[in-house]
Amino acid sequence: MVINLGSSLSPTSSTPPTSWFSSSGLFAFGFYTQDTGFKVGIWLVLNRTTTVVWTANRDDPPITSINSTLELTRDGKLVLRTEHGKEKLIANTSGSAAAASMLDSGNFVLYNADSQVIWESFNFSTDTILGGQTLAMDGQLISSLSDTEYSTGRYKLIMQADDNLVLYPLNTADRGLDAYWASGTWRKVPESLSLYLNQSTGTLDIINSTSFTAITSLNQESAYNNSKTIIYRATLDVDGVFRLYSHLFDESTNDFKVQIDWEAPENPCLVKGYCGLNSFCTLDDNQPSCRCIPGTDFVDPNKWSLGCDKNFSRKGCESGTENDTTSFNITTMDNIEWGDLPYAQESQRSIEDCQKSCSEDCYCEAADYSLDDRYCKKQGLPLMYVRRNVKGASSKITAIFKVRIIKSEKPTLPPTPTPTPTLRSRKEVILILLVTVGLLTSSCAALSISGTYIYKFRVLKYKRLLQYGNLSITEELTLHLFSYSELRKATNGFKEELGKGSFGAVYKGTLCRGKRLIAVKRLQKVLEEGEREFQAEMRAIGRRHHKNLVRLLGYCIEGSKRLLVYEYMSNGSLADLLFKSKRRPDWNERIRIALNVARGILYLHEECETPIIHCDIKPQNILMDEFWNAKISDFGMAKFLMPDQTRTFTGVRGTRGYLAPEWQRNNPISVKADVYSYGIVLLEIVCCRRNLEVNVSTPEEVVLSNWVYRCFAGRELNKLTVVGDEEVDMKTLENMVKVGLWCIQDEPALRPSMKSVVLMLEGITDISIPPCPTTY
Repeated sequence: MVINLGSSLSPTSSTPPTSWFSSSGLFAFGFYTQDTGFKVGIWLVLNRTTTVVWTANRDDPPITSINSTLELTRDGKLVLRTEHGKEKLIANTSGSAAAASMLDSGNFVLYNADSQVIWESFNFSTDTILGGQTLAMDGQLISSLSDTEYSTGRYKLIMQADDNLVLYPLNTADRGLDAYWASGTWRKVPESLSLYLNQSTGTLDIINSTSFTAITSLNQESAYNNSKTIIYRATLDVDGVFRLYSHLFDESTNDFKVQIDWEAPENPCLVKGYCGLNSFCTLDDNQPSCRCIPGTDFVDPNKWSLGCDKNFSRKGCESGTENDTTSFNITTMDNIEWGDLPYAQESQRSIEDCQKSCSEDCYCEAADYSLDDRYCKKQGLPLMYVRRNVKGASSKITAIFKVRIIKSEKPTLPPTPTPTPTLRSRKEVILILLVTVGLLTSSCAALSISGTYIYKFRVLKYKRLLQYGNLSITEELTLHLFSYSELRKATNGFKEELGKGSFGAVYKGTLCRGKRLIAVKRLQKVLEEGEREFQAEMRAIGRRHHKNLVRLLGYCIEGSKRLLVYEYMSNGSLADLLFKSKRRPDWNERIRIALNVARGILYLHEECETPIIHCDIKPQNILMDEFWNAKISDFGMAKFLMPDQTRTFTGVRGTRGYLAPEWQRNNPISVKADVYSYGIVLLEIVCCRRNLEVNVSTPEEVVLSNWVYRCFAGRELNKLTVVGDEEVDMKTLENMVKVGLWCIQDEPALRPSMKSVVLMLEGITDISIPPCPTTY
C-alpha cells in the first residue's frame, strides 16, 4: 500500500482514518491508545489483542487532543500536528519524501522520488525486532516501562563493539559487573557482528554484517517454519527478559496463537535489578517474587522495584555507639549471593571467624563466606545485585547479615498513691478558706495594677518606635504593602542594580531613613509570565521564615507593576564567592555553606505545610548575608505539591547543568529533582569551580561530576583540593564527595532525601559507597 503526499491520520475513527495498514493487514502504522490519550507507533493486528512493536518519540507524553493529526506533508515530511499548530517530526530524513509504505514485514518506510528508501522504522528499534530485521553494532533495544506504557523502561540489550550481545539494567555503565546475560560471541579482534531475526527459520542469528553469513544461532529452528502465516518477533520485555515469540495463525479460532520459542535468561530472577536495592528474587510456583534481605523492609510494599531500606537508623561509626557488638545479631542465609564489589576482603579460616570480623567492624553490614577460597567479603548497604541461586544448585557460599536487636522497653511501675490529708476540726477548715480567699483577692489586685502599667509602657514604646520610623511590629507577622512611589524613592529611581534574572532586575534600596537596606525585585517581562513569577514567589516564602531562606518583607501591586521587597544580602551570591571573588572561602566555611543550603532545601521539602520543589537550585540563587550565612532565593520557578502528593508533571524548569535527568525524559518530577541540583552545587562548593569548565589542564576535567567520580574511584581525592587549602580534612572531603555522587544518580529512587543529606553531612549517619553516575 503506497501512501501519497498529503495523506493524514486522526486519533479518532472519523475521517481521516486512524492508521495505515500493510497490504496483508497484519501490521498497522498510526495512532494507538495509551491511558487516556494516543501515541504514534506500529502494531501487530490480531483479532483479540494488539501488540505494539515500535513507538515514535516513545518518551513524549500521550496526545490528549482528538484534533491532532499525523500527516505526510506536501513538502515530504512526516509530522505530528497538535490542535495548537505545534509540529513534532516523526521521521528525521536526509531529504524530502515522495511517498511512504507500511510493509508486510512490519517496517514503515519513506521513499524519495527515485523510489529509494530514505528512512525506515527498522533502523530505530524500541523494544522489539521483527523477522528480517537486524540489530547492528552499537544498536540497542530498551524495554518498555510496563505492559501498557511503552516509554523507556529499566533494561537494555546492546550489540557491543566487541561483538558480544549483552543484557544490562538501563542506568548502568555497561560494565561486566552489571551484565546479567551475554551471547558469548566476544571477539578479541571484532568482526562487526549483528543480531538478525531470520523470518524463514525463526532463529536469532549472530551474523557478519559485511558478508551476511551466520556465525552462530542463539536458538533452535522453529517447528512451524514451513507455515506461511507465521510472524516472529524478539522483544526485550518489561521484566528484563529477552524473549522470542512466534505468532501462528489458528484457523479453528480465526486468530493467532502466541507462544514463547526462546528466552534469555531462562530464570527471571537472574535479571539484575529486578527487585531493587537490598532485595532478592525467588521463584514461587515458577513466578518471580521479591523479598527483602534481613534487617530491611520494603520502601513501598506496592512497588517492589523501589527495593528495601534499613528498618533501623544508624548513628555513625565515629561516635563509637555502633561498635557495640551486643546491639546486633548475625543472621545467615544459604544460596544467597550478590554481584556488588566488597569494600574489604579478608582470609578467614571459618565462617565463625567471618561472622566475628563483620560483627566487630562497624562499617560491615553484610558479608559472604566461601568454603572454596575461604575469603570473607564485606559489604555496606545498599546492595544492588542480590540474587538467590536457582533451585537445585548447590552453593558453598554463605551470606551473613548484621541485624539490629530490637530491645524491649522497661515495664512502667504503677504510680505510688498520694495520701489524702484529713482535717481535724471545723475551725481549721474556716481558717484555710479565709486565707485562700485573701490570697486570691490580693493576687488579682496585683495582677490588675501590673497589667495596667505594662500595657501603658508598651503602648508608649510602640509610639516611640513609630515616631523614629522603624518597621512596625505587624511587619514581623505580615507582609507590608508598599506603594510604587515609596519603592521608587527608596531605590533612588531604581538607580543601583544588584543583578538581573529571567523575569526582571533587582535594585538596592533603603527604608527607615536609610537605616535598613533592602533589595527590590521589579518584574519586567510580559504581564502573564511576570504575574506567574510574582504569584510563585509570594506563595513560596510569603509566610515562611527560615534562617536559610531569603526573607520577603513586602510587595507592591499597582496596575501592571509587580515588585517584591527582600532583605538585603550584603555579600552577593555563592557563585560570586566561589568563581569570581579573590577571597575564596576556606574549608570549614565551605562545609558550613553546604549545610546551610541543605537545611534550607530540607525546610522546603519536609517542613512546610505542602512540599515545595524549588526547581532552580544553583549558586547564583544562593545569597550570602553579612555574616556569610547562605540563604536560598529566587522562588519564581517553584512547584507546589498537594499534601498527599509526591510527584507531578510539569514543563522543564531550571538551568542547564543543574537539571535532573527526569526533566529531559518528561518523567514525573519530585523533590528528588532538587536533590540532583544540590548534588551538583555541593561538588562545586567542594572544588570551588563550575560544573562545566573549558579552561582546564586535561579534557577529563571539563565536566566536574565526571572528574570527581574518576578521582573518587581512583582514590585521588587530593586532586580536588583548591590551592591554598592547607587544613582540608580528607575524611570530611571523602564524605562530601560521596554525598554529592549519591545526589546526582540518574535514578531518582537512588538519591537520598534532603533529611538524609543533612544527617550524612553532619556525620550522624554513615555514607555507603555510591555507584557510578550514569552520565559518567
